[in-house]
Amino acid sequence: MRKALTGILSLAVLMGTVGATGAATAAEPDAGLASTAADRADSTDIKDRILAIPGMSLIEEKPYAGYRFFVLNYTQPVDHRRPSAGTFQQRITVLHKDTARPTVFHTSGYGLSTNPSRREPTRIVDGNQVSMEYRFFTPSRPQPADWSKLNIWQAASDQHRIFTALKAVYSKNWLSTGGSKGGMTATYYERFYPRDMDGVVAYVAPNDVVNKEDSAYDRFFEKVGTKECRDRLNGLQREALVRRAPLQKKYKEWAETEGMTFNTVGSLDKAYEAVVLDFVWGFWQYYGEADCANIPDAATATDDAVYETIDAYSGWSFYTDQGLEPYTPYYYQAATELGSPSIKLPHLDGLTRYGYQPARSFVPRDIPMTFKPWAMRDVDDWVRKNADRMLFVYGGNDPWGAEPFHLGKGVRDSYVYTAPGANHGANVAGLTDAEREKATARILAWAGVEAPAAAAAQPLARFDAKLDTQDPEVTRQHARRP
Repeated sequence: MRKALTGILSLAVLMGTVGATGAATAAEPDAGLASTAADRADSTDIKDRILAIPGMSLIEEKPYAGYRFFVLNYTQPVDHRRPSAGTFQQRITVLHKDTARPTVFHTSGYGLSTNPSRREPTRIVDGNQVSMEYRFFTPSRPQPADWSKLNIWQAASDQHRIFTALKAVYSKNWLSTGGSKGGMTATYYERFYPRDMDGVVAYVAPNDVVNKEDSAYDRFFEKVGTKECRDRLNGLQREALVRRAPLQKKYKEWAETEGMTFNTVGSLDKAYEAVVLDFVWGFWQYYGEADCANIPDAATATDDAVYETIDAYSGWSFYTDQGLEPYTPYYYQAATELGSPSIKLPHLDGLTRYGYQPARSFVPRDIPMTFKPWAMRDVDDWVRKNADRMLFVYGGNDPWGAEPFHLGKGVRDSYVYTAPGANHGANVAGLTDAEREKATARILAWAGVEAPAAAAAQPLARFDAKLDTQDPEVTRQHARRP
């Protein structure tokens, strides 16, 4: 599709006319949308058109002013190479505005929120949005679960089938997007199905090409922020290991009270250290220099203050069986294809017993896995040589940006931008003025819609505080999980 587009947008696209593959259908009048002439000419309700797609079923429809919002199930093959070998139900949502508008295909790379929300590219192009739950995140998990069918190609093929099915309804341009693991997912989808999307906007997407070489993260933590802030964070992290015995006693009492167990990670001691080692990473992933004043001085902090601060930025619950279970699919992928980071932590010499534990430590032992080092090398090589209409956005103070995607010779209309001082919630709005305008203009062009009349390109839709919340998978996930 993308390859057929020329640099000059046709008048039909600019005017938002209906393509031959399907007449446009706007939201219901009580949703506050003005119907186009094409909308009035087609009496078929958008819900009926979507549900007419084979394999599509409705879970629920939720009202939102100006839109129709559907939570749906779509029947997918467990194995796209052997479609007859079984199926599963994959959840998706559709935030419908108008079939005459472009569509943004979003995934977090994790589970799916069933409340209406709008990603930044959707607001920029004032379009529809399709969101997909990543396979194997409950309830979108085949039963029984054959974990060998959880890989980046199978997931990209899920997206390809959803796009192919919905393209008959939403015939205008499509963009894919996602943040963190969702940005990785959008990139992998582009690598395997480069003709589907008209553009890609990937936010804070790590690119762990060589899993065993993580010195970029060490260099990041040596320079991020001010020395005063780094010393304050490192000091409290060290203090949590110096006081391991009294703080671990509090941790054990809490776990017993809450019924938490540690079978997957192996012991309460391993879980305790894993949470402590995530503290500094978690701070920079979700907070910033201005928040350093909230970190207690390690020399004078009480046991309670140290314990509560670690909990606030890392979360004592995370490495329990109960905390890990929802994220087994992510750790499985990290241990088989994506890779996972490790850092040296010289300020903790003599205090750590396990170091940064590999992703395999966080997956139940009865799930077999083998790491495939070629998977990320293949994607990285493809992006460097073949990127076409791809935008990567990183945060200057986000640890995950230490290993970004790079563009080489031969790429077309593609960019890598970094938002100064931003964390893992970096977005186009946080770029420098020139880069923000350029990125916005390219997103609008890729979507096939007219840029604003003003000199600086800007989003076509007004900000909606409720609808335009950032993806929770980006804004507050656990440290060292993209």
